[in-house]
Amino acid sequence: MPASIPPADPEGPADRRRAVFSRQAAGLEGRHALEHVPDGGRGRRRAVMRDDALRLIDDLTNRSVDPMFSDARLAPRSRGRVEIWFSRVIVFAICLAVGFAGSLIVRQLHSDPRKEVRDTLISQLNAENSRVDSLVKDTRAIREQVDVQSNKLGSSQDDGTMDRDTIGTGLGTVTGPGITLTLANPIAAGDGGSDGSTPREGQSNRIRVVTDLDLQQFVSLLWHAGAESIAINGYRIGVQTSVRTAGQTILIGVNQIQSPYKIQAIGDGDALANAMSAKALPALYASYQASGMYPQVSKADSMTLQPADSGDVSFAKRSE
Repeated sequence: MPASIPPADPEGPADRRRAVFSRQAAGLEGRHALEHVPDGGRGRRRAVMRDDALRLIDDLTNRSVDPMFSDARLAPRSRGRVEIWFSRVIVFAICLAVGFAGSLIVRQLHSDPRKEVRDTLISQLNAENSRVDSLVKDTRAIREQVDVQSNKLGSSQDDGTMDRDTIGTGLGTVTGPGITLTLANPIAAGDGGSDGSTPREGQSNRIRVVTDLDLQQFVSLLWHAGAESIAINGYRIGVQTSVRTAGQTILIGVNQIQSPYKIQAIGDGDALANAMSAKALPALYASYQASGMYPQVSKADSMTLQPADSGDVSFAKRSE
């Protein structure tokens, strides 16, 4: 009988673990002593066949249980409770760290970096507008003080030409009767102020909203109807005041305004109200009503309009 590996005890414990990729696993194949077979022909073929048969019989008889199966039956190494709980705590901490990092990454991927930039620019714009409003109030107060001192030092005679020029250019405070025309965006457009955006930002192009051209048209109609002084949302229209759109915002000069838009005009109240009524402008009112906008005109016995902002004149001089 050829020599072979001693049979493995199926019930006996193994001395140590053995991995499939270890060097010991490579030598698990049975080793057999071949009988001396003369070279050549049929004798070699018959010896090889006999060797294969002996190998099979040897495996079935002496090694019915594979050594790798015996290694699989090894009992796990006993671990203490401290080691087990320490491992669980480490794994739980790693899972928390990975989950937190993943949530931060997902949140960063879903965030729009342009929104932060837009919010920053809006806050800067609001701060600058507040600063400009404060400077405008200071300028008006100083101008009123200059007018008071000029009246004290000047002659007692009234200069009607200067008063008319001051009222016409919008550089003086005026009071008188007139009308107030109110125009607002349709309800479907919203005012855009609830989410921190600019007044006209995010509005759908399919919704008709009030534009700077609409305000310019009403101002032109009021001038044509005989208005002497006009203000929009409290900002006086002067010789250097423009009504325009910057991005999605309507500006009166450099001042931002929002819906509803209130146009105040001083003049003959009855004439201005008739000129701006729906009977006088049926096509214009029909186009606004089709878009969900309804201009409202109301008369006032007295209203006060503050002077308009004016820049410094460097090159223009009075012609003699």
